[in-house]
Amino acid sequence: MQRNMDTRISCFVVAFVLAFILMEASFVQGQEDVNVNSSVNKNNSKKGAFDAASTHYFLLTPLPSGQERAFCQARGSCNQKTLVCPSQCPERKPRQNKKRKGCFIDCSSKCEVTCKRRKPNCNGFGSLCYDPRFVGGDGVMFYFHGAKGGNFAIVSDDDLQINAHFIGTRPEGRTRDFTWVQALAVMFDSHTLVIATKRISHWDDNVDALIVRWDGEPVNVPTDVEAEWRVNDGREVVVERTDDTNSVRVTVTGLLEMDVKIRPIGAEENRIHNYQLPANDSFAHLETQFRFSNLSELVEGVLGITYRPDYVSPVKKGVPMPMMGGEDKYQTPSLYSPLCKICRFKGQPGFTAVEGIAQY
Repeated sequence: MQRNMDTRISCFVVAFVLAFILMEASFVQGQEDVNVNSSVNKNNSKKGAFDAASTHYFLLTPLPSGQERAFCQARGSCNQKTLVCPSQCPERKPRQNKKRKGCFIDCSSKCEVTCKRRKPNCNGFGSLCYDPRFVGGDGVMFYFHGAKGGNFAIVSDDDLQINAHFIGTRPEGRTRDFTWVQALAVMFDSHTLVIATKRISHWDDNVDALIVRWDGEPVNVPTDVEAEWRVNDGREVVVERTDDTNSVRVTVTGLLEMDVKIRPIGAEENRIHNYQLPANDSFAHLETQFRFSNLSELVEGVLGITYRPDYVSPVKKGVPMPMMGGEDKYQTPSLYSPLCKICRFKGQPGFTAVEGIAQY
């Protein structure tokens, strides 16, 4: 009986070892096509808690046509599938012509590749453009004028706050300011990222007016090679140029992506709208489109509230300029303060509002 028992145990051990070897061989075979060096593989083998499924992939060697490929690592139906960028947009980050659409690889349950604009669509959901005009998460367009020199909470949620600094002018005889957004402060966890534009007296498309600050410190976003700046402190944050000057895409993993373009008020626009702008200020401002992840059902803010599942817009539809009020509810003491009458953001322990930075 003992001999039979020993024989069965030996057979079991041999079978287990053989199964393990076969499994290892299969894993190695499945990884042969992954063109990543050891350091990249090491950094990406364990994805952070805030990593989005859509971007959980390894890049493979591009096809001879130049089309980039990705090997999906996200759980679900797209796991271990290879996605190939379309010929119409072969690269994720077009370098030779940044004005082309980029390839967006989505390894989530959608499991697809699509060509997307890398500039804000001012008629799209989540846009903030012009003086200033919003299109909410519900698709309804409205205007929110704020006040010249004021700061307002655009989004305020448990894990995210976005404030906007307004510039403006009030011509003689008018009862309110013309306003535009000159700076955005994105607050999350214990960090603050600022995207802003310099004051430009005479606009030149070839001169970069972009200002980027990370926790109060100035950031230089390169214009060559990858043309991006990134940091990873729990969440990965990327600021990527989408044109040679004055246009970037900002990604905060697990929270948001936003396309930002800096533009001036041109002479013809000034004439048509009778802004009566001074000759020594082009009123450079931001055009932005937001895409959010994981907003709560109680999200607040001028734009944020429009993403609530039960939200019904109070603005009058069908009029040329449907107005949204709420300046008193959403005004903050500074661009960097998460405080307003109904703001929700608290930040992680250790979060402090950045102070002492020159206003834009």
